[in-house]
Amino acid sequence: MALRSLASAEVLPRGLADDRSWVVVDADGLMVSARTDQQLLHVQADTPVTAPGVTGALRLRHAGLPDREVSVPQGTPVPLRLHANDLTGVEADPETQTWLRAAVGRDDVRLLWCQAPEQRRLNPAYSRPGDHTAYADGYPVTLVSEESLRQLNDWIVEGALARGEEPDAPLPMERFRPNIVVAGAEPFAEDGWRRVRMGDVVLRMARPTDRCVMTTVDPTTLARGKEPIRTLARHRRWDGKTWFAVNLVPETTGTVNVGDEVVVEE
Repeated sequence: MALRSLASAEVLPRGLADDRSWVVVDADGLMVSARTDQQLLHVQADTPVTAPGVTGALRLRHAGLPDREVSVPQGTPVPLRLHANDLTGVEADPETQTWLRAAVGRDDVRLLWCQAPEQRRLNPAYSRPGDHTAYADGYPVTLVSEESLRQLNDWIVEGALARGEEPDAPLPMERFRPNIVVAGAEPFAEDGWRRVRMGDVVLRMARPTDRCVMTTVDPTTLARGKEPIRTLARHRRWDGKTWFAVNLVPETTGTVNVGDEVVVEE
């Protein structure tokens, strides 16, 4: 689904409040993402928080449909499968399901809300007992720096010129779907951070973020290209994967704001 910027966000143990708290599944309860259905990129979700730690209603938008307000459902949890994780979720109301099916053009999808994020444990190799998240791919928070993106775009231009090609427009940060963007460090300095503080929130490094082919899809036009994977494979490839950004786990809760100083504690 489409992204939006925030002036501030509440950080909970599972990640930013309301982030990745809803999931689309098919008739068999398998997660449907933009990797398998790019029409989801045309759906914009807005999830305002009414109070610290309280999940607010969901507002869905699509260019061809009226906005849809979704209340937090109160029904019985149903099973779903997200990657290799057997989880549960609560189905949104029938009118919302009808809206979603019209938005993506298929009649087998359902929208579910994460009523129990503590059920989703993290990879024990990169976490501690009790660490959890909601419906994120793997970890509660993803962080990257503007300098890292600038360096990546410079590499992309250099590669295009070396091949005798006209460089494309720089890739926007939205391609990488981070939760937190920072500025003021050297490119990829975040790779070496172990613990950072932003205001009263402390986050612990879990692992770098490996990138998939979804980063090659323009979320506006749905056009697929070769970047950034081609360039990341040249400059940022190890262990058989390409890497950009880092995954973090909250150690304390609180609010992060645009403009907060980032203190690297380790």
